[in-house]
Amino acid sequence: MIDDIRETKECQLKDPMDLFHSGQVVKICAPMVRYSKLAFRTLVRKYSCDLCYTPMIVAADFVRSAKARDSEFTTNKGDHPLIVQFAAKEAQVLCDAARIICPFADGIDLNCGCPQRWAISEGYGACLINKPELVKDMVRHVRSQIDNPKFSVSIKIRIHEDLKRTVDLCQKAEAAGVSWITVHGRSVEERHQPVHYDAIKIIKQSMSIPIVANGDIKTLKDAENVHHLTEADGIMVARGLLANPAMFAGYEETPFQCIQDWVDIALEHGTPFTCFHHHLMYMMERITSKQEKRVFNVLSSTSAVLDYLNDHYGL
Repeated sequence: MIDDIRETKECQLKDPMDLFHSGQVVKICAPMVRYSKLAFRTLVRKYSCDLCYTPMIVAADFVRSAKARDSEFTTNKGDHPLIVQFAAKEAQVLCDAARIICPFADGIDLNCGCPQRWAISEGYGACLINKPELVKDMVRHVRSQIDNPKFSVSIKIRIHEDLKRTVDLCQKAEAAGVSWITVHGRSVEERHQPVHYDAIKIIKQSMSIPIVANGDIKTLKDAENVHHLTEADGIMVARGLLANPAMFAGYEETPFQCIQDWVDIALEHGTPFTCFHHHLMYMMERITSKQEKRVFNVLSSTSAVLDYLNDHYGL
């Protein structure tokens, strides 16, 4: 992290709110465990992604351990605007993490949506939607302790069965100074059920800050439809971008140039083989036959992958 950060200090940080004031729908790469790291963020930025998030980082570990900081957070001067997502349950711990990250990123996001059992049992993620006063306190603390007025403080939530509770949470966060709110349109219990875009629209109509819609957006056409349905100011995509990192640029499936770009970027960044390979498996899902997948998905070295891509696609 350190060398990259030295380089970053030379660059001008950006104000993410400028994107929301541009009059265009903001196209956002979601925080994804293991996947939305620097190399992948570099790739999607080449293909019309406006704003990128890091994977979720546990704020307490980040504050306590230099080793955690070095392994969890890497950036460079092209990696902007950048939002660092934290899991936190105490206002001062979140502030301390925000203070450390502030010189190197454009904002932080508090995860109030992760439905995984470990996160909820630790007091992180989606359990925070039931603690609106704590969320309000955390947002307010960061706002009061970070001097840079352009540094954004956002939250990402899931919805309640009773939507009035979600609107109440959002209004409390807005009163505390939250910059924008990303709404994943499912409850904590829902996994693959249809997304409640109507709920996102109601939340949008109840707020005066930007709202970002998230959930089941796989193509640029999906993004346009969800914007139309919800009136959201931004669209956040996770698995759709994994499958097609060029999605926001209007490609219906991953173009070969994008695969070539990923190979070049991943090798340049020293991306671990498993991550390098998994991204390619996602990207090539729609453009390879079952037989090709059986061969490609069990390759076990970078050189084997490069040989395969060269032999089959001339990459």
